[in-house]
Amino acid sequence: MREHGRLAVDVDALTDDASLYEAGMTSHASVNVMLALEDAFDVEFPDEMLKRSVFETVANISGALRALDVEAA
Repeated sequence: MREHGRLAVDVDALTDDASLYEAGMTSHASVNVMLALEDAFDVEFPDEMLKRSVFETVANISGALRALDVEAA
């Protein structure tokens, strides 16, 4: 998140439920975050997951990654 989210605040100051968009993440930065996550975890977000709410919080992103792991198993 620190490298790709381009947040206006310190990542360490955010809770897992804090809005990343309210913290300064743009739509373009969210795409960069998604691509970095796909690369780091060797997953691909399906079209139905490509919505703002999935990338709104760290908790939502973690949940999406867990769901992808379950689907891959």
